[in-house]
Amino acid sequence: MTLLGLVIATDLFALWQGMHLYGLIGRLLADVTSVPLREAERADDWYAASGYAQTAAMIATAVVFIVWFHRARVNAEVFDPEDHAKRRAWAIWGWIVPVINLWFPRRIAIDAWNASAGANSRSTALLNWWWALWIVDLCFNRAASRRYARAEGLEEIKGAVAGVMASEALDIVAAVLAILFVRRLTRMQHEKALRGPLL
Repeated sequence: MTLLGLVIATDLFALWQGMHLYGLIGRLLADVTSVPLREAERADDWYAASGYAQTAAMIATAVVFIVWFHRARVNAEVFDPEDHAKRRAWAIWGWIVPVINLWFPRRIAIDAWNASAGANSRSTALLNWWWALWIVDLCFNRAASRRYARAEGLEEIKGAVAGVMASEALDIVAAVLAILFVRRLTRMQHEKALRGPLL
C-alpha cells in the first residue's frame, strides 16, 4: 500500500510538471519570445525526470504487488482448496504473459476474494472497478505515450501532454482503488484466519 501511495505521489508530481509544461507551450504558441530558452529546457528536464520517477515507482510497486498477490492466492487456497480456476503459478505469470494478463489476474483475484470473504463480503464491485479502471488506464497510457513520443510541432506536443496528464489522473484513481482492494482482501484473509477452521 505504501508503494501504491508512492505511485500516486509520482503521478501527482508528473501531473504538476505536465501542467507547467502545458502552460509554457501555450505561452510559446502565443509569443515565441515570451519564454527564455533556459526556462523551456528546465521545464523539459523536470518533465523527463518526473517520467523516470514514475517508472521507478511503478517497477518497484509491480514487483511487490505481484509477490503480495501470489501470497493472497496461496492463502485463499488454504481457505477453499477447490474453487480456483487457475493454478498458483498464474498468480505471477498471469501478470507477465501478454494478452492473458488482461483477464487472468482478475479471475485469480475473484477466486481469492470469494475464498476469503465472509458471508456478508461477497460483492466484488471494488475489485471490478479497480480492474476495469486499470485496464482502461493501461490502454489509454500506451496511446498517450505513443502520441507524445511522435509529437513534433508545439500544437502536437501540447495536445500530447494533455493526453499524458489525463492518463496520470486515471492512474491516480486506479492506484487509490488498488490500495482499497489490497486493504480489503488482506483484512478479509486476516479475519478468516483468526476465525480458524470451520467444523
